[in-house]
Amino acid sequence: MTNRDDKLASSLDEQIRRRVLRKKGGVVWLLLTGGTVGLLFTVPIVGGAYLGRWIDLQQAAFSSRWTVSLIVLGIVLGGYNVYRFLQGLDR
Repeated sequence: MTNRDDKLASSLDEQIRRRVLRKKGGVVWLLLTGGTVGLLFTVPIVGGAYLGRWIDLQQAAFSSRWTVSLIVLGIVLGGYNVYRFLQGLDR
């Protein structure tokens, strides 16, 4: 990235941060934050379940090993996503 792109990205980041902080505590802000946290947590879990089920169906013997493993991985990734998102709100 060029210096100009860095300036633009930092300017946009600062503007977004100011708007979020200004509206913090409002009902709309709470709903948006809660919805975002919910999606950040559930999308990896559901994606892992679908991918694991598909892999399990490709095998000849009945197994749910990949489904369970990828759901657990989705829980870990979802938790990490939520942690990173909430850390970004504190700045």
